[in-house]
Amino acid sequence: MTPARFTILMNVTMDSPDDCRVLSIQSSVVSGYVGNKSATFPLQVLGFDVSTVNSVQFSNHTGYKVFKGQVLNADDMSCLYDGLKSNMIHHYTHLLTGYIGSKSFLEKVGEIVKDLREQNPNLTYVCDPVMGDNGKMYVPKELLEVYREVIVPLADIVTPNQFEAEMLTEVKIETEADAWKAMQILHDMGPKTVVISSSDLGPEGNIVGLASSITNGCKEHYRINMPYIPQVFVGTGDLFAACLLAWIQKDKNLKVALEKTVSIVQAVIQRTVCHALRLAGKGNKPTPEQMELRLIQSKADIEHPTIQFEAVPV
Repeated sequence: MTPARFTILMNVTMDSPDDCRVLSIQSSVVSGYVGNKSATFPLQVLGFDVSTVNSVQFSNHTGYKVFKGQVLNADDMSCLYDGLKSNMIHHYTHLLTGYIGSKSFLEKVGEIVKDLREQNPNLTYVCDPVMGDNGKMYVPKELLEVYREVIVPLADIVTPNQFEAEMLTEVKIETEADAWKAMQILHDMGPKTVVISSSDLGPEGNIVGLASSITNGCKEHYRINMPYIPQVFVGTGDLFAACLLAWIQKDKNLKVALEKTVSIVQAVIQRTVCHALRLAGKGNKPTPEQMELRLIQSKADIEHPTIQFEAVPV
């Protein structure tokens, strides 16, 4: 290969609009699919280069009877990021954050967001403010203030579930009107796009996702219905946030990105349930191991989602 040709190829590669690099900071497990294990694979098959920092690394998710592992602190986070920065390899197009279990670690993330934006002012930050679900917090309450005051104002896209939206805004969401009110409060904090990934506001047998975007003063609101499946899933929120990041980047269209993301998550869920029930046998409740997301087996659905659910303008 001649030097001239090599230069041309390098220019084509570096100037490619698909050259997206994601720094993903969230939990991870050795076995199973939650946190970074749930988010990295779909991002990679969709063409994103992914760097991961594990806020915790456990043997398996906490729904098993036993889990063991390590919890990173703010100093650990600083050490890893300083290594990237010292080598000038901290240029990212996207930041994705999920489960973080300590206040100091979350505060450090806020510092890192600001530093990443100095390196790349066009950084897109997708924040999944993982704090709890179904009326119960599973992180220390002191994290809530950090999310409200520091993290959410830095985010471009935020993807809380219904309970997390209530906690962030102090709005009790009992109707769809309540949800839109809460989402506007989140917009006012800073994010241009707010997506409530799941809520109990739909008709019986359904859950509802709501999405809102404000661009140059123009508002978009969408509602999308999904079937409620009475099983316990772990890692679906992490999958949702990762897929939404990818498809918003690719399609530049909130409606289409929401439809593709929901269709992917539902395809993975349906495949997981069928597999788990078959392993458990008739009349038996699937174990946590049997209910691990069938993520790898859903590669085709992730790459080329068949839209099964329509996002309706509101």
